[in-house]
Amino acid sequence: MHIVRFVSPLSGADAVGVDDGEHVIELSGVTTVGELLRLPAAELRERVTAPDGARHPSAAVRRLAPVDGLMEVWAAGVTYRRSREARVLESERAADVYELVYDAERPELFFKSVAWKVTGDGGRIAVRADSEIDVPEPELGLVLNAAGEIVGYTVVDDVSSRTIEGVNPLYLPQAKIYLGACAVGPAIRPAWEVADPYALDITLTIARGGATVWDGKSSTSDLHRRLDELAGYLFRADVFPDGAVLATGTSLVPDLPFTLQDGDTVTIGIGEVGTLTTTVVRGLEGMRG
Repeated sequence: MHIVRFVSPLSGADAVGVDDGEHVIELSGVTTVGELLRLPAAELRERVTAPDGARHPSAAVRRLAPVDGLMEVWAAGVTYRRSREARVLESERAADVYELVYDAERPELFFKSVAWKVTGDGGRIAVRADSEIDVPEPELGLVLNAAGEIVGYTVVDDVSSRTIEGVNPLYLPQAKIYLGACAVGPAIRPAWEVADPYALDITLTIARGGATVWDGKSSTSDLHRRLDELAGYLFRADVFPDGAVLATGTSLVPDLPFTLQDGDTVTIGIGEVGTLTTTVVRGLEGMRG
Protein backbone atom coordinates (compact mmCIF):
# COMPACT_ATOMS: atom_id res chain seq x y z
CA MET A 1 0.00 0.00 0.00
CA HIS A 2 1.12 3.54 -0.78
CA ILE A 3 -0.31 6.89 0.23
CA VAL A 4 -0.54 9.03 -2.89
CA ARG A 5 -1.24 12.62 -3.77
CA PHE A 6 -2.83 12.87 -7.20
CA VAL A 7 -5.18 14.70 -9.52
CA SER A 8 -8.69 13.32 -9.09
CA PRO A 9 -10.11 12.12 -12.44
CA LEU A 10 -13.55 13.12 -11.15
CA SER A 11 -12.98 16.69 -9.99
CA GLY A 12 -9.65 17.62 -11.53
CA ALA A 13 -8.58 18.83 -8.08
CA ASP A 14 -5.67 17.60 -6.00
CA ALA A 15 -6.63 14.64 -3.84
CA VAL A 16 -5.10 12.18 -1.40
CA GLY A 17 -5.71 8.46 -1.45
CA VAL A 18 -4.35 4.97 -1.03
CA ASP A 19 -2.93 2.91 -3.91
CA ASP A 20 -3.38 -0.84 -3.37
CA GLY A 21 -1.62 -1.74 -6.61
CA GLU A 22 -4.75 -1.93 -8.69
CA HIS A 23 -6.83 1.04 -7.60
CA VAL A 24 -6.31 4.42 -6.02
CA ILE A 25 -9.02 4.94 -3.41
CA GLU A 26 -9.63 8.50 -2.32
CA LEU A 27 -9.69 9.42 1.37
CA SER A 28 -12.96 11.30 1.71
CA GLY A 29 -12.65 14.53 3.64
CA VAL A 30 -8.85 14.63 3.23
CA THR A 31 -7.57 17.10 0.65
CA THR A 32 -3.88 17.37 1.54
CA VAL A 33 -1.08 15.16 2.82
CA GLY A 34 -0.53 17.81 5.47
CA GLU A 35 -3.98 17.08 6.93
CA LEU A 36 -3.02 13.44 7.39
CA LEU A 37 0.25 14.38 9.03
CA ARG A 38 -1.52 16.42 11.67
CA LEU A 39 -2.84 13.12 13.05
CA PRO A 40 -1.04 10.97 15.64
CA ALA A 41 0.53 7.88 14.08
CA ALA A 42 -2.15 5.49 15.37
CA GLU A 43 -4.99 7.64 13.99
CA LEU A 44 -3.23 8.12 10.68
CA ARG A 45 -2.80 4.37 10.32
CA GLU A 46 -6.46 3.77 11.09
CA ARG A 47 -7.51 6.42 8.57
CA VAL A 48 -5.46 5.18 5.60
CA THR A 49 -6.19 1.49 6.16
CA ALA A 50 -9.89 2.15 5.64
CA PRO A 51 -10.16 4.41 2.58
CA ASP A 52 -13.75 5.30 1.83
CA GLY A 53 -13.85 7.47 -1.28
CA ALA A 54 -14.03 7.12 -5.04
CA ARG A 55 -11.95 4.39 -6.71
CA HIS A 56 -9.81 4.90 -9.80
CA PRO A 57 -7.61 2.48 -11.76
CA SER A 58 -4.04 3.06 -10.61
CA ALA A 59 -2.78 3.42 -14.17
CA ALA A 60 -5.27 6.21 -14.88
CA VAL A 61 -4.16 8.47 -12.04
CA ARG A 62 -1.61 11.29 -12.43
CA ARG A 63 0.48 11.38 -9.29
CA LEU A 64 1.87 14.50 -7.67
CA ALA A 65 4.78 14.94 -5.29
CA PRO A 66 3.58 13.75 -1.85
CA VAL A 67 4.29 17.09 -0.16
CA ASP A 68 1.94 20.04 0.09
CA GLY A 69 0.56 22.77 2.31
CA LEU A 70 2.94 23.86 5.07
CA MET A 71 5.10 20.77 4.72
CA GLU A 72 8.85 21.28 4.46
CA VAL A 73 11.65 19.08 3.15
CA TRP A 74 14.85 18.90 5.23
CA ALA A 75 17.97 16.82 4.74
CA ALA A 76 20.77 15.25 6.74
CA GLY A 77 24.34 15.35 5.50
CA VAL A 78 27.41 13.13 5.86
CA THR A 79 25.49 10.17 7.29
CA TYR A 80 27.22 7.55 5.14
CA ARG A 81 30.95 6.91 4.80
CA ARG A 82 30.71 7.40 1.02
CA SER A 83 29.21 10.83 1.52
CA ARG A 84 31.96 11.79 3.95
CA GLU A 85 34.64 10.67 1.50
CA ALA A 86 33.06 12.59 -1.38
CA ARG A 87 32.73 15.80 0.63
CA VAL A 88 36.33 15.61 1.82
CA LEU A 89 37.55 15.03 -1.73
CA GLU A 90 35.63 17.94 -3.25
CA SER A 91 36.34 20.46 -0.49
CA GLU A 92 39.12 22.92 -1.24
CA ARG A 93 39.63 24.41 2.21
CA ALA A 94 37.49 22.72 4.86
CA ALA A 95 37.74 18.95 4.47
CA ASP A 96 38.03 18.50 8.23
CA VAL A 97 34.52 19.92 8.70
CA TYR A 98 33.05 16.83 7.05
CA GLU A 99 35.34 14.46 8.93
CA LEU A 100 34.24 15.96 12.24
CA VAL A 101 30.50 15.98 11.61
CA TYR A 102 30.47 12.31 10.58
CA ASP A 103 31.41 11.23 14.11
CA ALA A 104 29.88 14.13 16.04
CA GLU A 105 26.96 13.59 18.40
CA ARG A 106 24.90 16.25 16.60
CA PRO A 107 24.07 15.44 12.95
CA GLU A 108 24.17 17.93 10.12
CA LEU A 109 20.61 18.97 9.22
CA PHE A 110 19.68 21.60 6.69
CA PHE A 111 16.56 23.02 5.07
CA LYS A 112 16.00 21.76 1.54
CA SER A 113 12.68 22.97 0.12
CA VAL A 114 9.19 24.30 0.69
CA ALA A 115 6.41 22.11 -0.62
CA TRP A 116 5.48 24.13 -3.70
CA LYS A 117 9.00 23.90 -5.17
CA VAL A 118 9.26 20.10 -4.93
CA THR A 119 9.40 18.08 -8.15
CA GLY A 120 7.43 14.84 -8.35
CA ASP A 121 7.92 11.61 -10.28
CA GLY A 122 8.15 12.29 -14.01
CA GLY A 123 9.05 15.94 -13.45
CA ARG A 124 12.17 18.04 -13.99
CA ILE A 125 15.17 18.63 -11.78
CA ALA A 126 17.77 21.33 -12.48
CA VAL A 127 21.50 21.83 -12.35
CA ARG A 128 22.64 25.38 -11.74
CA ALA A 129 23.93 27.36 -14.72
CA ASP A 130 26.75 28.77 -12.54
CA SER A 131 28.06 25.36 -11.47
CA GLU A 132 30.34 22.95 -13.31
CA ILE A 133 29.78 19.70 -11.40
CA ASP A 134 26.29 18.73 -10.27
CA VAL A 135 24.98 15.38 -9.08
CA PRO A 136 21.83 13.67 -7.85
CA GLU A 137 21.87 12.38 -4.28
CA PRO A 138 19.47 9.45 -3.78
CA GLU A 139 18.16 9.31 -0.23
CA LEU A 140 15.60 7.53 1.92
CA GLY A 141 13.10 10.15 3.07
CA LEU A 142 11.40 9.95 6.45
CA VAL A 143 7.80 11.14 6.42
CA LEU A 144 7.19 12.72 9.82
CA ASN A 145 3.87 13.78 11.31
CA ALA A 146 3.38 16.95 13.34
CA ALA A 147 4.46 15.09 16.49
CA GLY A 148 7.74 14.00 14.90
CA GLU A 149 6.74 10.34 14.56
CA ILE A 150 8.03 8.39 11.55
CA VAL A 151 4.81 7.43 9.76
CA GLY A 152 6.18 6.64 6.32
CA TYR A 153 9.05 6.55 3.86
CA THR A 154 9.58 8.07 0.44
CA VAL A 155 12.33 8.61 -2.14
CA VAL A 156 14.21 11.93 -2.20
CA ASP A 157 16.70 13.34 -4.68
CA ASP A 158 18.83 16.00 -2.97
CA VAL A 159 20.25 17.52 -6.16
CA SER A 160 23.53 19.28 -5.35
CA SER A 161 26.26 21.45 -6.82
CA ARG A 162 29.59 19.87 -5.86
CA THR A 163 31.38 22.87 -7.37
CA ILE A 164 29.73 25.46 -5.14
CA GLU A 165 29.76 23.50 -1.88
CA GLY A 166 33.36 22.45 -2.51
CA VAL A 167 34.58 26.04 -2.62
CA ASN A 168 33.23 26.83 0.85
CA PRO A 169 30.81 24.93 3.14
CA LEU A 170 29.08 28.26 3.86
CA TYR A 171 27.84 28.15 0.27
CA LEU A 172 25.81 25.02 1.06
CA PRO A 173 22.42 26.80 0.76
CA GLN A 174 23.30 27.90 -2.79
CA ALA A 175 24.53 24.41 -3.63
CA LYS A 176 21.41 22.75 -2.24
CA ILE A 177 18.43 25.11 -2.29
CA TYR A 178 17.15 26.41 -5.61
CA LEU A 179 14.29 25.73 -8.03
CA GLY A 180 14.63 22.17 -9.31
CA ALA A 181 17.00 20.96 -6.58
CA CYS A 182 14.53 18.71 -4.75
CA ALA A 183 12.48 15.77 -6.01
CA VAL A 184 10.25 13.59 -3.81
CA GLY A 185 8.03 10.66 -4.63
CA PRO A 186 6.37 8.89 -6.15
CA ALA A 187 4.36 8.15 -2.99
CA ILE A 188 4.59 7.41 0.74
CA ARG A 189 5.06 3.85 1.94
CA PRO A 190 3.53 3.52 5.43
CA ALA A 191 6.18 2.88 8.07
CA TRP A 192 4.27 -0.06 9.57
CA GLU A 193 4.61 -1.95 6.27
CA VAL A 194 8.42 -1.75 6.19
CA ALA A 195 9.83 -4.39 8.51
CA ASP A 196 13.43 -3.13 8.54
CA PRO A 197 14.25 0.34 7.18
CA TYR A 198 17.95 -0.43 7.74
CA ALA A 199 17.92 -3.16 5.09
CA LEU A 200 16.66 -1.36 1.99
CA ASP A 201 18.52 -1.44 -1.31
CA ILE A 202 19.17 1.94 -2.94
CA THR A 203 19.88 2.19 -6.67
CA LEU A 204 20.79 5.11 -8.90
CA THR A 205 20.83 5.06 -12.70
CA ILE A 206 21.69 8.03 -14.91
CA ALA A 207 20.85 7.70 -18.61
CA ARG A 208 22.05 9.96 -21.41
CA GLY A 209 20.96 9.63 -25.00
CA GLY A 210 19.34 6.27 -24.27
CA ALA A 211 22.47 4.75 -22.69
CA THR A 212 23.41 4.34 -19.04
CA VAL A 213 26.33 6.62 -18.15
CA TRP A 214 26.41 5.90 -14.42
CA ASP A 215 24.78 3.44 -12.07
CA GLY A 216 25.34 2.26 -8.55
CA LYS A 217 23.81 0.34 -5.68
CA SER A 218 24.03 0.62 -1.90
CA SER A 219 21.91 -0.07 1.17
CA THR A 220 20.50 1.73 4.17
CA SER A 221 22.42 -0.84 6.22
CA ASP A 222 25.43 1.47 5.77
CA LEU A 223 23.69 4.40 7.47
CA HIS A 224 25.83 5.85 10.27
CA ARG A 225 22.87 7.38 12.16
CA ARG A 226 19.62 6.11 13.62
CA LEU A 227 16.47 7.29 11.87
CA ASP A 228 14.70 8.26 15.08
CA GLU A 229 17.82 10.18 16.14
CA LEU A 230 17.73 12.29 12.97
CA ALA A 231 14.00 12.96 13.39
CA GLY A 232 14.51 13.86 17.04
CA TYR A 233 17.13 16.50 16.24
CA LEU A 234 14.87 18.06 13.59
CA PHE A 235 12.04 18.48 16.09
CA ARG A 236 14.18 19.62 19.05
CA ALA A 237 13.59 23.32 18.51
CA ASP A 238 11.14 23.63 15.64
CA VAL A 239 7.52 22.86 14.79
CA PHE A 240 6.00 21.39 11.62
CA PRO A 241 2.20 21.72 11.80
CA ASP A 242 1.72 19.82 8.53
CA GLY A 243 4.59 17.43 9.08
CA ALA A 244 7.84 17.20 7.15
CA VAL A 245 10.02 15.00 4.97
CA LEU A 246 13.57 14.43 6.20
CA ALA A 247 16.06 13.02 3.69
CA THR A 248 18.57 10.85 5.54
CA GLY A 249 21.73 11.33 3.48
CA THR A 250 23.26 9.70 0.43
CA SER A 251 25.50 6.69 -0.04
CA LEU A 252 25.76 6.96 -3.84
CA VAL A 253 27.92 9.77 -5.21
CA PRO A 254 29.42 9.58 -8.73
CA ASP A 255 33.19 10.01 -8.81
CA LEU A 256 34.62 13.34 -9.90
CA PRO A 257 34.50 14.82 -12.48
CA PHE A 258 31.13 13.26 -13.42
CA THR A 259 28.32 15.78 -13.75
CA LEU A 260 24.69 15.74 -14.77
CA GLN A 261 23.84 17.20 -18.17
CA ASP A 262 20.76 18.73 -19.71
CA GLY A 263 18.48 15.92 -20.90
CA ASP A 264 19.77 13.21 -18.56
CA THR A 265 17.24 10.87 -16.96
CA VAL A 266 17.78 10.11 -13.26
CA THR A 267 16.13 7.02 -11.76
CA ILE A 268 16.32 6.32 -8.03
CA GLY A 269 14.91 3.15 -6.53
CA ILE A 270 14.56 2.23 -2.87
CA GLY A 271 13.43 -1.28 -2.03
CA GLU A 272 9.88 -1.50 -0.57
CA VAL A 273 9.46 2.26 -1.00
CA GLY A 274 9.35 3.12 -4.70
CA THR A 275 11.09 4.45 -7.80
CA LEU A 276 11.51 8.14 -8.60
CA THR A 277 12.35 9.19 -12.17
CA THR A 278 13.11 12.74 -13.29
CA THR A 279 14.65 14.57 -16.25
CA VAL A 280 17.50 17.06 -15.93
CA VAL A 281 17.37 20.62 -17.28
CA ARG A 282 20.04 23.30 -16.99
CA GLY A 283 19.45 26.57 -15.19
CA LEU A 284 16.42 28.51 -14.11
CA GLU A 285 15.17 28.94 -17.66
CA GLY A 286 15.02 25.16 -18.04
CA MET A 287 12.64 24.93 -15.08
CA ARG A 288 10.52 27.79 -16.36
CA GLY A 289 10.25 26.44 -19.89
